[in-house]
Amino acid sequence: MKADNLIRMANQIGEFFETMPEREEALDDIATHIRKFWEPRMRRALLAALDTDEAQGMREIVLAALRKHRADLQPAM
Repeated sequence: MKADNLIRMANQIGEFFETMPEREEALDDIATHIRKFWEPRMRRALLAALDTDEAQGMREIVLAALRKHRADLQPAM
């Protein structure tokens, strides 16, 4: 699974939630959306990209949401 496509999709989600007045709620909602609607291999690939230079392409709000909720987003093996 290509990380650049996943990052683009995650950034679109982040852009939508970025307008919310409560930042913590926005971070929670981004993670909830990814957990509910992304299949496990997509989440694994996105989280793997978080630890590489590819993360530079992520919106700040997406990075914050992934870091805050990393354990919750990690699929069970």
